[in-house]
Amino acid sequence: MNKVFLIGRLTRDPELRYTSSNLPVATFTVAVNRNFANQAGEREADFINIVVWRKQAENVKNYLNQGSQVAIDGRLQTRSYDGEDGKKRYVTEVIADNVQFLDTKASRENMNNNTGFN
Repeated sequence: MNKVFLIGRLTRDPELRYTSSNLPVATFTVAVNRNFANQAGEREADFINIVVWRKQAENVKNYLNQGSQVAIDGRLQTRSYDGEDGKKRYVTEVIADNVQFLDTKASRENMNNNTGFN
């Protein structure tokens, strides 16, 4: 079984593209905190690349931005391509089946406006 569940925050705004057959696809990276601290007492994070397709890709682009918190379920996929130097490169990413918005751009802006932070 290949199933992944993640909760984290976007490290950058999502990028939306369209395939040659006009299918929307969005990509973004999520920072997921580890459950333990390192020797210096600091919590580290893993940075996971996410790919989401179709209408959900457009929703991600419209409602999320850097810092948005999301819950993702999907599957892990590894692909390869030939780099500019001719060497084979491997990429591991999560293909999202579902992206749950735990907060949105609008909710964070509203919270900041109500607390006086900008």
